[in-house]
Amino acid sequence: MEYYNVGKIVNTHGVRGEVRVLATTDFIDERFTAGNTLYLQQAEEPLPLKIEKARQHKGFVLVKFAGYDNINDVEKFRDHELMVSADDQQPLDDGQYYYHQIIGLDVETTDGQKLGKIKEILSPGANDVWVVERPEKRDLLLPVIDDVIKKVDLDHQLVIVELMEGLE
Repeated sequence: MEYYNVGKIVNTHGVRGEVRVLATTDFIDERFTAGNTLYLQQAEEPLPLKIEKARQHKGFVLVKFAGYDNINDVEKFRDHELMVSADDQQPLDDGQYYYHQIIGLDVETTDGQKLGKIKEILSPGANDVWVVERPEKRDLLLPVIDDVIKKVDLDHQLVIVELMEGLE
């Protein structure tokens, strides 16, 4: 089964088994809801953890897992990633994509010039920026706006772009 990161446990909170999670998902309310199951990344098989309750607090999500009632139970979870299974991913609207769908796609211009592969996604502000790794050139930063991203073809693992003046 495939898993995708939704946050990282950065510390414990209090003595009653809560953990402090730095969320890495756009779907905080859906992912961190009582009754949902998250998976703790570990060396062996991921450990399923059912959320008893969760709340946002000072830029973090405080999560209490069912059956883990004191700090000693959750101390070992610190610095581990929390994941959802691929089956638990929410469907997205047309034109929206999960990061794992975009990273690794080939990038070409509208006239067929191959530019490279998307190696990471930055989220600095109003829109994401796709970082394209190019052979023997510096990385290309593509703002994810309609003027630049013309087509995303997941079936062919390809993104078609139109380079605006000053991008290259």
